[in-house]
Amino acid sequence: MKTGVLLFNLGGPETLADVKPFLYNLFSDPEIIRIKFTPLRKTVAFMIATLRKKKSSGYYAQIGGGSPLRRLTEEQARSLQDELRRRGHDAETFVGMITWRPFFDETLAQIEKSKVERLVVLPLFPHFSVTTTGSGFSLLRCLIEKYPRVKSLKTEWIKTWKDHPSYIEAFALSIERELKKFANPQKAHLLFSAHSIPESYVKNGDPYLDETKQTVELIMDRLGRKNTYQLSFQSKIGPVKWLDPFTNDVIIDLGKRGVHDVLVIPISFVSEHIETLYELDILYKHVAEDAGVKNFRRVPALNSDPAFISALADLVERALKAG
Repeated sequence: MKTGVLLFNLGGPETLADVKPFLYNLFSDPEIIRIKFTPLRKTVAFMIATLRKKKSSGYYAQIGGGSPLRRLTEEQARSLQDELRRRGHDAETFVGMITWRPFFDETLAQIEKSKVERLVVLPLFPHFSVTTTGSGFSLLRCLIEKYPRVKSLKTEWIKTWKDHPSYIEAFALSIERELKKFANPQKAHLLFSAHSIPESYVKNGDPYLDETKQTVELIMDRLGRKNTYQLSFQSKIGPVKWLDPFTNDVIIDLGKRGVHDVLVIPISFVSEHIETLYELDILYKHVAEDAGVKNFRRVPALNSDPAFISALADLVERALKAG
């Protein structure tokens, strides 16, 4: 049977002109702004997008004028397709985004016209949260109703892969490569930085925090627990209480404690985008310098690393066997 694989991510503005409409789409999501009355939620989203446009555009300007997320996701899709075909699968991959192009409608229209006979939906979020995978699943299930052939396909939904051995191995290998660049690798403090979410979501049952912690512990097991480490959170938006400690504060504290070697691991990000290229590489690098952290390095996002692509292929094969 011909297998279709739909990879999806959040999306990101590709030009500075895209920033405001991207922000509007982002904050229109009912899982991001929890206002049930849609017209009011969209009004609030428009206000936030208008207020944040200038600041956000400044960030994107510093990383080349737009997000590379679409390009990188399409590269991942092509690499995954090649790997699945190398393993003997008749496979075709598709890319869709929640808040920016290519939107799910565009992607589902492609699948509708394709010859795939079954479908695997693969979110590029290792850890489940209603704000990411949950939001994407809800939107997809709603939109699929408009596409009769897609609706009729046997579809496997990969909900989470926080503990998949191949994913853990891919990240561990990447960390080991960066640790070798320190004069004394075992003295480097490993700082796992994940995207934060509102604390109330976790209290209401969102498994994101527990799943992220589980990934960190599995990676440390694989690395032999030779280094000190901790988990912190970044990218807080708005006045409500979010998961902490914040990465910014942890870096400052490490400097005060005389820790000079810090390796940051973007544990919840599988592709380079604004949170890695600006927040970690520019903003937090300055914070580290000011705090006295002399050797501040970052593990690259997995992107199309062969070990990671192999992990994605393993996930697809596991889903096919389960179905």
